[in-house]
Amino acid sequence: MISFPHRAGRRFVVLTERASMAAALQSRRRGSALALALAFALSALTLLATPAFAETVRVGVLGGEDEDLWKVVAAQAAKNGLTIKIVVFNDYTQPNEALERGDVEANAFQHKPYLDSQIKTRGYHITPVGFTAVWPIGLYSRKVRSVADLPKGAIIGVPNDPSNEGRALVLLQRVGLIKLRDGADILATTADIVDNPRGLAIKELDAGVVGRAIDDLSAAVVNTDWAIKSGLKLGEDRIAQEPLADNPYRNFIAVKSGHENDPWVGALVGAYQNDVVKGALASIFHGAGVPAW
Repeated sequence: MISFPHRAGRRFVVLTERASMAAALQSRRRGSALALALAFALSALTLLATPAFAETVRVGVLGGEDEDLWKVVAAQAAKNGLTIKIVVFNDYTQPNEALERGDVEANAFQHKPYLDSQIKTRGYHITPVGFTAVWPIGLYSRKVRSVADLPKGAIIGVPNDPSNEGRALVLLQRVGLIKLRDGADILATTADIVDNPRGLAIKELDAGVVGRAIDDLSAAVVNTDWAIKSGLKLGEDRIAQEPLADNPYRNFIAVKSGHENDPWVGALVGAYQNDVVKGALASIFHGAGVPAW
């Protein structure tokens, strides 16, 4: 054992006590720093768990099945702090007018050819921000079971709005009933028909009416959503349908131009483009509406 003189021993004790105090102080400082870091980490996690914003967005849709589907979308949006107020309209002309006026922040009911036509004729400032679904247009009849069975002079109803009329005529050309002039596209009109071998009478009707008039017609080209609302049966009454591949008629969510990069827009699109809504789309529209994203 090594012994120290008394004074030297006291000095050693003092130095030892000071060292112990310093170590304790350093330990407390480390503990405080760790606690502070932990507090910041918990704070960051809390911020991540909290929605980045809390908005209420009015979305214009058409009544019926679309409204039912958007209730599902609204439930998805609520999970991320976005409240959707569904505003229901009864015809195609109202949702864009409401969006242009600022009565709604977004709408979801149309495809690009229709919007392009509306912008050209009415000067709207509207921008698509995310695809929703596509409803293939079809040729329906309760009088014949196939296109080949349509008689000469058959009366064929088509929607009378610019984009859907062209869409209907393109379908009639595709199944061999008429021929359109070269260069006629999805905005074709009856004036573009250059060959009509069966002498069909093309009757132009409002898109919401043409399906309901089916019993007074030999056949009618009807948008799928209106076909369902008119009581037409996709498996029994539809005798032809446009293809899904490269379909230019995918519907989308649209907003007023200049707002497409607002934070809520991404949340709104995400609330639609997910597996929950995909399942609801199949259930509500019985396969007539196909996801387009």
